[in-house]
Amino acid sequence: MVDRRQVMGFRVRAQQLDRVGGALADTAVLDLGVQDTGPDGGRWALALRGVDVSAPADDDLVLLWTVRGAPHLYRRADVGRVAAAVEPFSDADAGKRIYDAAKPLKAAGITILDALDEVAARMRTIVTGPTVKGDVSGHLAELLPEPYLRFCRPCGVTHIYEMPFRLAAVRAGLELTPGTSPPVLRRIPRFRRAAAPGDRFDLIRAYLRLLGPATPKHVADYLDAPVKDVKARWPQDVVEVTVDGETRSLLAADEAALASAEGVGTRLLGPFDLFLQAKDRATLAPDPARARELWPVLGRPGAVLADGELVGTWRPRKSGVKLTVAVQPWQKLPDSRRRAVVEQAERLAAHRSATLAGVEFAD
Repeated sequence: MVDRRQVMGFRVRAQQLDRVGGALADTAVLDLGVQDTGPDGGRWALALRGVDVSAPADDDLVLLWTVRGAPHLYRRADVGRVAAAVEPFSDADAGKRIYDAAKPLKAAGITILDALDEVAARMRTIVTGPTVKGDVSGHLAELLPEPYLRFCRPCGVTHIYEMPFRLAAVRAGLELTPGTSPPVLRRIPRFRRAAAPGDRFDLIRAYLRLLGPATPKHVADYLDAPVKDVKARWPQDVVEVTVDGETRSLLAADEAALASAEGVGTRLLGPFDLFLQAKDRATLAPDPARARELWPVLGRPGAVLADGELVGTWRPRKSGVKLTVAVQPWQKLPDSRRRAVVEQAERLAAHRSATLAGVEFAD
């Protein structure tokens, strides 16, 4: 039997959210990938884990479309193994990951993996230098047959489905240029996909290591993969624990860490921080009303993490060089905790090259 506080503390420690300082090389979340969505995305997540991101790190980091088609940061030195790790487990898995784009391909007798390879090959020929996404998509629409394409009402043109485009980019050896909108794709220097990711970058093992204990469905939901494929690749070196009446798995090597873990410190987690990406949302936020506040359909807030517990949400408001942080506590915060939140807001403002105008705590 494991209580949720142990689970939360284990994840704080595993994800190094209690760490004061560290380097990219020993930052654990980069093994799974750090989602880079919004102004408080990947680099803020790294800063929260003690990494100095004030200096440009393009030589050390690479930005790729990977899990769920979202942009994620990785160590550039790991890109070959990452490419192997994010490869779909099967054709069925690939079909699930590209959503509605799979139907016309299947109807035409084209396997999804073959389709991704075809798109990747075409992309590789198009992107010989930095190329805006729209230009790549436009060229693909001229080169690919009908099953790959759809008419886009907002654009008023026919172009390739979005998810095959995103998932084929890594297969083509393409990265995203940081800070570009619309995205600019470019070739990854000396790219070569590894034959296998190895245990460290295996997505199932990494999820268990950073977001465990977990079930195959939790991992499948995180990856947008079929549960069947995840179960078929479930690690053998796991122990079973019970969390809130549910049997879950944990890597055996982490059993002692789970038993002794304790989350400490205060952090303003970005809306897509890995800590909030766990698929057992009822563990993170047992109150359904709080869960709806934390994960709305549109416009996610950040979360206030204090000593291993989520205690509220926060939203930034930037005007020129001034940043205001609005905090919605879920409980009465003692003065010491409020001071810790303000300290973290000052840290966020500095990260954004802004001046903190104030922290507004809702009653």
